[in-house]
Amino acid sequence: MSSIAPDCDGTSRSFRVTHPFHPLCGREFQLVTFRQNWGEERVYFYDDNERLSTVPLQWTTFATPDPFVEISGGRSPFCVRDLLELVELLTGLSGGES
Repeated sequence: MSSIAPDCDGTSRSFRVTHPFHPLCGREFQLVTFRQNWGEERVYFYDDNERLSTVPLQWTTFATPDPFVEISGGRSPFCVRDLLELVELLTGLSGGES
């Protein structure tokens, strides 16, 4: 994971919202802080109305890239782990053995 501490010269760091369905996707904000809330790491920033807002760290450029997504170059929207879980679910629903 990238360090999201302020730079050594005291300047703040910026990040971009990357979640494709989030209304702020593609927008860049200055990092205020980050911390673990509700069981996940969250990034805090001031929105356009100067209100403190938060999004999950995984929805930002601070997130560690998923190795599968990186290697596939965006050619597949599914991860192997997710596909295997789907096979188990479908097998269970059909009454078959896994």
